[in-house]
Amino acid sequence: MTRAAPGGAGMLGRVVLPAPVIRVAHRILHTLRPLIEEAGAIRPGTRLARDFGSFGEASLINHPVATLFGAGNMHIGAETLIGRNATLATGYGPDDTHTPVRALVIGDRCIIGAGAVVTAHESVEIGDDVWFGNLVFVSDAGHGYQDTETPIGRQLGSADPVSIGSGSWIGHGAIILPGARIGRQVVIGAGSVVRGIIPDHSVAVGVPATVVRRLEPGTGWVDTRNRADVRPAWTPQEAAAALAGDVSGRQPGDAPDEVVAPG
Repeated sequence: MTRAAPGGAGMLGRVVLPAPVIRVAHRILHTLRPLIEEAGAIRPGTRLARDFGSFGEASLINHPVATLFGAGNMHIGAETLIGRNATLATGYGPDDTHTPVRALVIGDRCIIGAGAVVTAHESVEIGDDVWFGNLVFVSDAGHGYQDTETPIGRQLGSADPVSIGSGSWIGHGAIILPGARIGRQVVIGAGSVVRGIIPDHSVAVGVPATVVRRLEPGTGWVDTRNRADVRPAWTPQEAAAALAGDVSGRQPGDAPDEVVAPG
């Protein structure tokens, strides 16, 4: 073992291990990493899973978890996957005894991306088959600021429930603020900030998020800024065919056959 030259006066030298030792350490750590991740995951039957209000069959929270408190007020559906470094919290702190028993509800077959933060003080409800990108933030409460002397971080704001409808997609880095009501089969674009109501079957993007495309039955997905821009509404069978590369001649972005361009 040797020591590198000091980086400056008063600084300790950096310990440098011989290359063969480093290679062995890499092999050991890289071998242990998947074992640690597997053993540290929260799944049905583990001690941490038993702390939850309910924890569905075949669901998994990847290791490591960034923050977890108030699990007794959380309910996770079946076959739901939550990525590593997630923060899941209910109430205003680990000792909050006034938190509703169903403060955080996540449905079946959801995917919550890595680094997500979901904090529920009163009610955050996520439907079935909802997918998050990475680093999504969801909260049903913020901070007050009216008190001119108390630090803002100590001013607890009132809670306003949040709901995300089944089948929706929340893009990477989106922020879902208190009071957001996101409907079914909704796309929220990456980096968007959502507050208020986003209707079923719509696409919303931006800061603040606004609806830029919505489903009109019999027409298709219509651009709210240019009604001549229409994308087809597919049946599940057509969507499966599209993934296979065949939609009976239709390509993604083609207008439905029945659409007549405005004159």
